[in-house]
Amino acid sequence: MQVFKLCLSIIRKNIPVLMIYVVIFVVISLFMSSYMTTTQQAPISFTQNKADIAFIREESSPLIDGLIDELGKIANFIDLPDDPEALQDALFFGSVTLIIRVPTGFTENFMRDQSVTLKKMSVPDSIENTYIDLSINKYFSTAKLYLQNLEGLTQNELVQHLKSDLAKTSVVEMKTNGDNPTDHTYSNYFFNYFSYSLLSIIILGMSTLMLVFNNRDLKLRNGCSPISSYSMNMQFILANLLFTFASWLLMVLLCLMVNYKTIFTANTVYFLLNSFVFAFCCSSISFFIGTIVKSQNAISAVSNVVTLGMSFISGAFVPQEYVSASVLKIAAFTPAYWFVKANNTIANLTQFDFPHLKPVFSDICILACFGLAIFAVALAMAKKKRYD
Repeated sequence: MQVFKLCLSIIRKNIPVLMIYVVIFVVISLFMSSYMTTTQQAPISFTQNKADIAFIREESSPLIDGLIDELGKIANFIDLPDDPEALQDALFFGSVTLIIRVPTGFTENFMRDQSVTLKKMSVPDSIENTYIDLSINKYFSTAKLYLQNLEGLTQNELVQHLKSDLAKTSVVEMKTNGDNPTDHTYSNYFFNYFSYSLLSIIILGMSTLMLVFNNRDLKLRNGCSPISSYSMNMQFILANLLFTFASWLLMVLLCLMVNYKTIFTANTVYFLLNSFVFAFCCSSISFFIGTIVKSQNAISAVSNVVTLGMSFISGAFVPQEYVSASVLKIAAFTPAYWFVKANNTIANLTQFDFPHLKPVFSDICILACFGLAIFAVALAMAKKKRYD
């Protein structure tokens, strides 16, 4: 097991460099995961802002008084002089977003079921005005229903009916299928950042090993040794697999230690499965890089470009929902994209039957295919270099 021991010895000498990435992983993951978890867990609520409007009426009636009371729930009334220039200035400078004018004869014509229209001047594309228009339409549509179905209805009676009906509200409850789900936001972000450091560590470790063993003088020396090529290759592969597994296990333990509350959940099992397949993919990428680079400095440069590049475009550092569609199309050609995508799906799972798990298995299979494809290309390149 001389080759195996040599590999372990080389890895031990590089532990200080590798630990830098472990520390970076822990610090960044703890900070960003905590921040993003706090942001995601903030209670979701909707509070409608009241719009500033001017309400000018050329007549007074119980029906219009009822409309003013109803609009008062969603709007602030601003007193403005009934002067065209003053009203236009108020709209221009943002003092109000909407001016409503009730023309003379509006109420009488409405009670007779004739066509009537409120005069409006508004700021273009104002969201607040949309809510006011909806409220006005709801008020008069409900009033029209009463007038069409109740004969002899007075304005005061109509307004009382409208107040009673429009005061009713609906309560919305958000429910999920299955049991009350555990929040896996923290684990989700932690495992997403996991991709950066795990890939960095494996690239630096494995590529360094391959750089040593690809040294021309050492290869010639090994060729004269009594150890067969098969035994040598098997020991080298065993050392790389052990290093990959140890790196993955270290990262996983750090995650589980920090986020111990969600260890005993089904989601965690799939997080671990996804990360284990990604570790294999990282090993293939590292083997490929180790085959093409020729110096230690080149390894560090390539490692930074590959790890940081994939992490930024794949959604590890920036959530995928905030990344543009064009960038995500490019990221789909990297294994980190499918790793992060699977993590995002796993974090939202509340049921674990096959239809719900199918997207996760699909992403993991794509991840495994990336690993096999990259490993096959690396083997082909290694074989070609052997005969060069």
